[in-house]
Amino acid sequence: MQMEQGAVLGSTPVARRAGEFFRQLSAEALKSFEMLEHSSNYPANAVLFLEKAMPRGVYVLCEGRVKLSISSSDGKKLIVRVAEPGDLLGMMAAISGAPYEMTAETLHNCRIAFIRRDDFLRFLFEHPEAYLSMARELSANYQKACEKLRAVVLTSSVPERLAKLLLEWGDEGQETERGIRVKVSMTHEEIGEFIGTSRESITRTLSDFKHRKMVMLQGSTLMISNRMALESFARI
Repeated sequence: MQMEQGAVLGSTPVARRAGEFFRQLSAEALKSFEMLEHSSNYPANAVLFLEKAMPRGVYVLCEGRVKLSISSSDGKKLIVRVAEPGDLLGMMAAISGAPYEMTAETLHNCRIAFIRRDDFLRFLFEHPEAYLSMARELSANYQKACEKLRAVVLTSSVPERLAKLLLEWGDEGQETERGIRVKVSMTHEEIGEFIGTSRESITRTLSDFKHRKMVMLQGSTLMISNRMALESFARI
């Protein structure tokens, strides 16, 4: 589902300033940046841009989460990372003029600001301080990509990869008397795409984890009930 920019809405600077790109910008640069934006609400599963498509501009994730994926010629998909509020999407392609290197798709309802490529390049020219912020953002994205490759390519077993992912999510979960509660916004197929395996393998491994009383899954709520046992699978 390809979405075009909708009605212009109010901006959410507080959410955006949490992103790496905005942390060191001056108040003047932030104001100039916000004047270029066209903000819209997007439903779940909306495609912001497609891998190998020519760049139209950059997207600022204000609210929600967006998955960034790459695909092989035979249709296999790998989710490289999940963008959080404050992230800039499509910046590398906008700067270089090369096609987008990934596909960006909303995981659920999102609020996203769009800036045309020409306007973004002009902003960088008028505010040289933004180049350092841009370098930090690209560096952070590169590190995340390296971590993803390490997790998928250098980790052999599906249980190990899944355990590491669940523990990573658990770091941001809520501590309860029954364990760590985590909201899971991905389907089994998307989790498989995140760690480079099939939906069937995810379903089978989660069932095994549940049988071992390490996790419990009800709807979109995951409960990590035995973190130590999960860490043993993750080889931590």
